[in-house]
Amino acid sequence: MPVVTLYISRLQKLVGKANKSKIIDALPFLGLDIEEQTFKYIRVEYSPNRPDYATDVGIATGLQGLLGIKKGIAKLTIKKADKNYSIKTDPAVKKIRPYVLGLIAKGGKLDDEIIRQLIALQEDLHFGIGRKRKKASIGIHNLDAITLPLLYTVKPKDHKFVPLATDKEMTVLQILDTIDVGKDYSAILGNSSSVPMILDAQKNTVSFPPIINSALTTVTTSTTSLLVEVTGNDSGAVSDTLSVVASVLQGLGFTLYDMKTDKKSSVESLKTRNILLDSSLVNQTLGLNLSSAQICNMLQKCRLDAVARGKKISCTIPSYRFDIFGPMDIVEEVALGYGIANLSPTLPSSVSVGQKSKTTLKLDQLGQIMIGLGYTEALNSSLTSKQVLYDNTKRDSAKLIEVAESKSQEHTVLRDSILPGLLENLSKNIHEQYPQKLFETGIVFSGNSPITESISLACVSAHKDSGYTEIKSVLQSLLKTDSNIECRTKTSENSMFAKGKTADVLVGGKKVGIVGEINHEVIENFKIRVPVSGYELVLSDFVL
Repeated sequence: MPVVTLYISRLQKLVGKANKSKIIDALPFLGLDIEEQTFKYIRVEYSPNRPDYATDVGIATGLQGLLGIKKGIAKLTIKKADKNYSIKTDPAVKKIRPYVLGLIAKGGKLDDEIIRQLIALQEDLHFGIGRKRKKASIGIHNLDAITLPLLYTVKPKDHKFVPLATDKEMTVLQILDTIDVGKDYSAILGNSSSVPMILDAQKNTVSFPPIINSALTTVTTSTTSLLVEVTGNDSGAVSDTLSVVASVLQGLGFTLYDMKTDKKSSVESLKTRNILLDSSLVNQTLGLNLSSAQICNMLQKCRLDAVARGKKISCTIPSYRFDIFGPMDIVEEVALGYGIANLSPTLPSSVSVGQKSKTTLKLDQLGQIMIGLGYTEALNSSLTSKQVLYDNTKRDSAKLIEVAESKSQEHTVLRDSILPGLLENLSKNIHEQYPQKLFETGIVFSGNSPITESISLACVSAHKDSGYTEIKSVLQSLLKTDSNIECRTKTSENSMFAKGKTADVLVGGKKVGIVGEINHEVIENFKIRVPVSGYELVLSDFVL
């Protein structure tokens, strides 16, 4: 978990009308764990889904709400842009790193501590929302050193400029080969002969995203005007990243100005959104009896805006609170505003003793048998990607079940098979020792109308001698040991499995699964280096 250092005297000035002890006592109720405390500073750990807490400015904003000093949204004010405040995008760059947004910040004052925190914020955003700069990366520049408008374009790898923290002109290729940050993130750019580059109106290099800024735009304590540019491969991540930086800069006293791009401006990407909340959900979940007006007050203490319309409450969410997905997240905010310490524990009305269901006991038993056969249990999400579930496995996606408004490209569809997830596990462990043997039990979903759920068990065996005979013997041992079930196999074809080395699994004449050697093309798609065999059984059809 990321950690931020808060200097107490500085935090007191930012918060305002509150003494030191009140501030320190309130920190845990923002979800911050105190790691270290001295007379001068406090080090706190914050959740990665709250990157606005990566600086003392963001934490001070939250404390002002809980302590009743300021309530409601800290509204972002973006002034109208000068006509030159723009970034033009070269169509060629869209194939490499397609999204870019920008913002101008003027009139602020920087000191060494603010610069340190901005750098820390930048790196936390890179690792969190930015997924190690792949989805989004940030450049913060001295605006006075460049001439607007900007051009977001591509340049060959022999393009030269002086990178940040150096005094020597280097080619792009030299930067990628010799500078640590270049070696760490060059893989993001793939094997393209050209790389993204941001140039100013005088053709000076401003930034080489997502790798490094130019030394020309180095930010110092004398800098009063900033250019913020965010580029990436994920539009949502780029917008979210800019919203956090914008909120911090405004909190530091900078005046923000809009910056136009080909697709949208910073104003459009920093808009608030509304979520409708039913007051009964709050009271039922928290065991309280709050009125709609009281709930609105609790939300305003959490720096949200809320308006009551009878039992319904319209909540306004700032752009940087992308951790709030729906009504239940709003309920959590009400709990924080009410005060976790003020919630009284109550005993549940039921006096029954919990116990495992028959289904769970059976799955535990099957799991123990698989472990005894030398397999390691995996646990994957029921949500995966179309590429993993269908494209890499050559399976038909006609009945895929997509998730509406997914926040992650890796979790866009519900799985209808467990095997693809296990193959992905193998693909992420190619540097580990073989043999690798994995199994998983879990829910799969069918694309029928209505959607149905069933429980399956799948396993994979990956090593140089992996084959049909081995995996079939594992299958038979599992069924024989568990329930003394005899199964037959009947030759079949399946795009995920090798032709002539695949069979349907039959129990009592009914198909309950499939077994065989994985197709070599599928193995290559997952970049696995050894043969793989596996099977998948629909347990709901014959065991459960």
